[in-house]
Amino acid sequence: MNALNPDFFAFVYLIATILFILGLKGLASPRTALRGNLFAMIGMTIAVIATVSHPDVTHYTWILAGLAAGALIGTVVALKIEMTSMPELVAALHSFVGLSAVLVAAGTYYDHMQTGHMDTLLLYELAAGSFIGAVTFTGSIVAWGKLKGTFSGNPLVFKGQHLLNLLLSLAMIGCAAAFIMDYTNFAAFLIMTAIAFALGVMLVVPIGGADMPVVVSMLNSYSGWAAAATGFTLNNNLLITTGALVGSSGAILSYIMCKAMNRGFFSVILGGFGGEATVAAAAQPGKGVKSAATEDVAFMLENSSKVIIVPGYGMAVAQAQHATKELYETLTEKGVSVKFAIHPVAGRMPGHMNVLLAESEIPYDSVFEMDEINAEFSTCDVALIVGANDVVNPDAKTNKASPLYGMPILEAYKAKQVFVNKRSMKAGYAGVDNALFYYPNCSLVFGDAKGVIEQLVNQVKGTGH
Repeated sequence: MNALNPDFFAFVYLIATILFILGLKGLASPRTALRGNLFAMIGMTIAVIATVSHPDVTHYTWILAGLAAGALIGTVVALKIEMTSMPELVAALHSFVGLSAVLVAAGTYYDHMQTGHMDTLLLYELAAGSFIGAVTFTGSIVAWGKLKGTFSGNPLVFKGQHLLNLLLSLAMIGCAAAFIMDYTNFAAFLIMTAIAFALGVMLVVPIGGADMPVVVSMLNSYSGWAAAATGFTLNNNLLITTGALVGSSGAILSYIMCKAMNRGFFSVILGGFGGEATVAAAAQPGKGVKSAATEDVAFMLENSSKVIIVPGYGMAVAQAQHATKELYETLTEKGVSVKFAIHPVAGRMPGHMNVLLAESEIPYDSVFEMDEINAEFSTCDVALIVGANDVVNPDAKTNKASPLYGMPILEAYKAKQVFVNKRSMKAGYAGVDNALFYYPNCSLVFGDAKGVIEQLVNQVKGTGH
């Protein structure tokens, strides 16, 4: 097959697409995630080499400069990024994809205006690529700011917000139509893009911190569709297929996240959950909590037959995953059955806790999803909650007045004894009080997660049956 033949590039892109599909399939499970990443990296390497080898590419200066700069920045970020900062990094990367789509649309318009070749289908592609990319860019920037703490995690809601979003959407569509009907009207293109930038902000600011895992997966979907639109603009089949893969998988993941939180997808997009950030920031008046010393917790853990550990974002903040692994090993050596319970939306992005546990090399066969582990809480001696809050709040099942009501939770409250490790009585990310703290079988262990877990390890090691 001639290397300059279009069929050759189509074949190479097909191989790359298959590798991307295998990569996505591998990422579906922590057990196969490394292999999935390897497939995806090989596919991307093949795609890049094939693209720069295309006969249409005649100048390499800017391409090589971009590849070198991107590789350097990516390597530095990958080496320095903390696991706790992974959600905001993902949001930032989504913004890059969105901005790229906008720039490609503008650049393609300029190039075709120079050559005098402009058709109606291309104009539709330019408009779609630009406004999807613009919404993705600013929406991801806002999500990054909320996750990093640069912006408040509380939702920004005001009267007439939905009407304003509707008017912005209609104005954006109107400008896109004006541009398509008269391609020399570049001002309409610019106004459309500017409105899309504003719309991206408006769509994410009303979304509260509790819904951020859905936002991250939603923006992942947007970035995929932006890439697919860019593929149509550049007539690149690989961009179209990979963009569609990312877009559809992100949409499916968003649906799964919404289902796990018992939220309607459109209610999240329109911003209606997580707005109770000022509710019950501390213990409610008239209620009391029991606290426990680490010595008491260590004694209970060591003398248990089954322990279930529930990791949460507090574990990530304290970087306590390696200490937790040591506690797991110490208890296992003493004959205690230790399992980990993972809620689908624990942390700040989908799979956040799975990534942390995998990083500390906790065996995959000891890690269970919510649906697999919930039935076992009633038979376990101790449920040890490390930095989790909203995902174990019984109000989600019993209190119809709670904003969490209807959200599936890890049923840790059913354990014989529950220990919750927290630094303070401050509410979780959803901003609501946790009824579990006041259950008769629950005691709180105050302190930094890493320090508390390390104390537990030393105390369990220093005692015997």
